[in-house]
Amino acid sequence: MTQLPHRLALRQTAVWLCAVSWLMFIPALAAGAQQTEAASSEGPTTALIEIDGRPILRVRGVAGLSAVDRARVIKDRIIGFAGDRDVPANTLSLEDNPLGTAIVAGGKPLLIVSDADAALEEMDRHTLASLTREILVDTVETWRAERAPEVRWRHAALAAASTLVLGVCLWIVSRVTRRVREYVRTRIASRVRPVGVQSFEFVKARHLQALAQSAPGFAFWVVAAAATYAYLDFVLKLFPTTRVLGERLFSLVTDPLQSLGLAFLDQLPNLIFLVVLAVLVRYLLKLMRLYFEAIDRGALRFENFDAEWSLPTYKVLRLFVVVFALVVAYPYIPGSDSAAFKGISVMLGVLFSLGSSSVIANVIAGYSMTYRRAFRTGDRIKVGDVTGEVVDSRIQVTMLRTPKNEMVVVPNSEILNKSLINYSTLAKTQGLVLHTTVGIGYDTPWRQVEAMLLMAAARTEGLLREPPPFVLQESLGDFCVVYEINAYIDSAARMPQLYSALHSNILDVFNEYGVQIMTPTYEGDTPDPKLVRPGDWYAAPARPPEAGTSVDKEGG
Repeated sequence: MTQLPHRLALRQTAVWLCAVSWLMFIPALAAGAQQTEAASSEGPTTALIEIDGRPILRVRGVAGLSAVDRARVIKDRIIGFAGDRDVPANTLSLEDNPLGTAIVAGGKPLLIVSDADAALEEMDRHTLASLTREILVDTVETWRAERAPEVRWRHAALAAASTLVLGVCLWIVSRVTRRVREYVRTRIASRVRPVGVQSFEFVKARHLQALAQSAPGFAFWVVAAAATYAYLDFVLKLFPTTRVLGERLFSLVTDPLQSLGLAFLDQLPNLIFLVVLAVLVRYLLKLMRLYFEAIDRGALRFENFDAEWSLPTYKVLRLFVVVFALVVAYPYIPGSDSAAFKGISVMLGVLFSLGSSSVIANVIAGYSMTYRRAFRTGDRIKVGDVTGEVVDSRIQVTMLRTPKNEMVVVPNSEILNKSLINYSTLAKTQGLVLHTTVGIGYDTPWRQVEAMLLMAAARTEGLLREPPPFVLQESLGDFCVVYEINAYIDSAARMPQLYSALHSNILDVFNEYGVQIMTPTYEGDTPDPKLVRPGDWYAAPARPPEAGTSVDKEGG
């Protein structure tokens, strides 16, 4: 069990080493690709012949063969000649032919120095051919010496030993870092105090403690990066194929930083403009927010502008200000005129237009309902088949709490496209009318039914006495007369409880007076006709009109 932390440390070190090596190689490969592109962008007329990073000769293209292809063919011939150790390198000779001066090895030409090639170096053709021969002799001898078996084995052993040393060093540094971090956490971080004046803290203690605890880790990464750089610089220069990469390793790290610095200086005026624009927009938005919050609090009042419109209006104006600022800032954004930036902008625009149609519809519907005064928070409304109290109204959705304490999220576009019933708008000022129906047979006096319904309404607590309840005869149906009792309430939130209480009282009153509610309906009838004799017109609890009153519905 005691070896487990050591194994974990070794694994972490190995993984970190591989990751850093790849991170060091990726910029190198990218730089190599950039150099290849740069070489090809110089023009298709010239190309440089290089062997293990050593320049040999710059050549021009010829008929039927581009400069790059010609350089590649010559390079393959030179490497083929260097690989044949039976032919000494100093046996290279010069021979003139109609095309120029050829450098010959074993009777086969390696390359031909033409007048056009000599014009590139601004010297005589024979002089350039002689210098090229001397460079080739030295390059071939060096190539053969570096690829000798004993040299390869020695360099491979050095590379393996260097890798082992790097791994051990990283392992030791990681253990030391872990001990230092633990020491800082237990001994130093606990003693850190906030920086401030009296009760005002400029820097909080937890921030300083986090900084102190992260310092050992930061030091570890710095040491590990330096050790890895030294390792790569040493190992890459051991082998001919990677020597160029090793020689350019430092520039591969510094060149991007230099390019970034120069680009930053070049874009500094634009960046200053963007910073100033951002500060102005920020304070403008703050001023707008303070203004509309004052309207929301009631400190400022405007005719025909409700206080509840203030925050939605602020959000709309904020969107327009931000969009206008982006339009102004776009030409000053670094890289905005590049094809990549424009391509990404177009792609994001297409994705936004395809995926945000419903979102935009809900946003527009949300603002439309706000300015239409369709409802407010706390109102009881009905949308489609959903009835509930408005808990929250946002830009895209409205949240309703049903009488069963269920939270229903309704998209604003759905509310805008459907009929909306608001029970709370007129409830407090003019009253909300509760209404329910009963079906009573034709043999029951209508005066009695109306009196019973009004009695049930009078027994129901919560119904308003003014305006008084009233009864309507809705229809003369096939089996019964449909009566509707209407009563006023001033709280839409109590609709379910009041409906239940009213129904209970209706059942009690009708049972007390022995009147049957014809629900469900039935088919078939008794032999006696369903008539109400004049003596039964005012059956209890109905009361006949007093003498001298107005004529009732029958004219009696």
